[in-house]
Amino acid sequence: MPDHHFDIIIIGGGIVGLSTAMHLTRNLPRIRLLLLEKEAGVARHQSGHNSGVIHSGIYYKPGSLKAKMCVEGATAMVAFCREHNLPCKITGKVIVATSDAEVSRLQTLMQRGQANGIPGLRMLQREELRELEPHCSGVAWLLVPGTGITDYRRVCEKYAELIATQGGEIRTATEVTSIVRSPEECILETTKGEFRSRYLINCAGLQSDRISRMANQKPAVQIVPFRGEYYDLVPAKEHLVRTLIYPVPDPQFPFLGVHFTQRITGGVDAGPNAVLALKREGYRRTDFNLRDTAATFSYPGFWRMAAKHWQNGAAEIYRSLNKSAFVRSLQTLVPEIQESDVVADGSGVRAQALRPDGSLVDDFQFISSQNVVHVLNVPSPAATASIPIGREIASLARKDFDLASH
Repeated sequence: MPDHHFDIIIIGGGIVGLSTAMHLTRNLPRIRLLLLEKEAGVARHQSGHNSGVIHSGIYYKPGSLKAKMCVEGATAMVAFCREHNLPCKITGKVIVATSDAEVSRLQTLMQRGQANGIPGLRMLQREELRELEPHCSGVAWLLVPGTGITDYRRVCEKYAELIATQGGEIRTATEVTSIVRSPEECILETTKGEFRSRYLINCAGLQSDRISRMANQKPAVQIVPFRGEYYDLVPAKEHLVRTLIYPVPDPQFPFLGVHFTQRITGGVDAGPNAVLALKREGYRRTDFNLRDTAATFSYPGFWRMAAKHWQNGAAEIYRSLNKSAFVRSLQTLVPEIQESDVVADGSGVRAQALRPDGSLVDDFQFISSQNVVHVLNVPSPAATASIPIGREIASLARKDFDLASH
C-alpha cells in the first residue's frame, strides 16, 4: 500500500499551487510533498483559461503585493520561459485614452508605473502611434514596451515536471471532500482515499474559500466568480492589431476592460468582458450550478456590491448577450472592426474575493494560521507573478512549520 503521510500537502494544481510546490521541493529537497488536483490534469481553470499576457505591473498601487510581485514576476517569467525553451514574445502594449476625460487617468497610470519601477514608459505622439498601431484611435496613448505573451498552460506543465524531478508528487483526479485539522496534522478525505499532512497549503482558486471552511478557518471573504468572454479576430483582420491594445481601466474595478491581445499560438483575442457567472467553473453562458449560485446570492456582500454597481453589471450582461454592443466597445480602440470581423471564442472564470461590505479585494491575500496557509485572492496578474507568489507562500510555510529535521 502506498504511504499517505506527507510533510506538506498543497490543494490546487493551478499555476500558484504548482509554483509553491516547485519552490518547496527545490529549497527543501528531502521534504515529502504532495499536490492534490481534483481535475484530470493541472491548469484546467484560471491558469489555462487566459490570454497569456505577461503583465508589466503598471495598473497596481505602488507598494502593494500585486505591484511588487508583478514587476518582479514579469522579469522572472521571461527568464523562466527562455531557460526552459517555452514560447515567449515581448510585444509591447499601447494603453489608449479614448476621450479627453480619460487623459488624466492615463497620466496617473504612467506615474503609477514609474513608481513601480517599470522601464521605458512614455506617452506617444500620434505619428509614433501610426508606426506602432496604424489602425488604433484615441486621443492619448501610453506605450508599455516590456509587456509580453506566453502560454501559461505550458508554463504549468513545466512547473509540474520540475516538481516531479525534485521529488514532489502530484495526484490528479483527486478531490478533497473533508478536512480534519489538529495542531499536529491535517487529515484530508478525498475521492481517492485519506491523506495526512503536517502542513497544508490551500491554493484551490475558485474553491479556496470552501477549502478554508473545510479546514475550520472561516474566511473574511467569499469567492464570487466572474466569467470573461473572448472573441477572435478573423485571420483576414489580424493585421489591424500589431501589439496589445488596452483601454484605460475603470479604477473602481480590478478588471482591465475589453482589449486586443496577440496570442502566442497565433491569432488575436478581443475581450474579455466581466459577467457574473452562475457556476464557479462554468465557461459557457448557459452553465448553472445551484450550490454556486445560492452561495453568491445568499452572501450579503454580493448585494452590497450589486447595489453600488448595478448599472455596470447590467451593461456587462447586455454586452455579453449583444455582439453589436461588444463590438462597439472594441471600436473605441480600433474603429475599423466590424461585427463580421470577430467570432466567438472561449472564456475564463476569475475567482474574485468579495468582502462582506461589498468591496472587491484588490490585492493578493494570503492568510497563515498555525499549520495552514490559505491563498484567498490571487486573480490576474497571478500568472505573471506566479514565481514570486510561489516563493512567498513557500516562505510563509517554512516560517510557520519547522522542517529542520529534514
